[in-house]
Amino acid sequence: MPYILQNCRYPFPNIKFRYKSTEETEKIIKSLKTTNSHGYNDISIKILKWSPPFISTPLTHIFNKSLEMGYFPSRLKYSTVMPIFKTGDIMSNFRPISLLISFYKIFEKIVYTRIYARVVLHKILANEQYGFRSGLSTDNAS
Repeated sequence: MPYILQNCRYPFPNIKFRYKSTEETEKIIKSLKTTNSHGYNDISIKILKWSPPFISTPLTHIFNKSLEMGYFPSRLKYSTVMPIFKTGDIMSNFRPISLLISFYKIFEKIVYTRIYARVVLHKILANEQYGFRSGLSTDNAS
């Protein structure tokens, strides 16, 4: 029987996000790659890493409320698109990149850790799924 049919006969329980703590928010901020790039709000990861004692409590409150309400703040959806030159000498050698605001990156990590823990707990992914899993890559597929 195919994996999907075998494992999806019964719905999985609803996701109930547990509340984040200020310490978790600070840990996520510390784990982000330090860069000077920034989105439209001009706040880089470097600046965030200097300010956890001052911003982690309000950020945690905002993130918890967003998860509780199932609402993603629209201001976190904005990005600045910049053309980056690859090689050569013609205009078609530019590729666009989106500069996201740093708060989005924190929120993304929060949601990712919650969903990934749920996927692992309920064994939602097939053993043959290699891409986008910790410690595995598509190179492991045979």
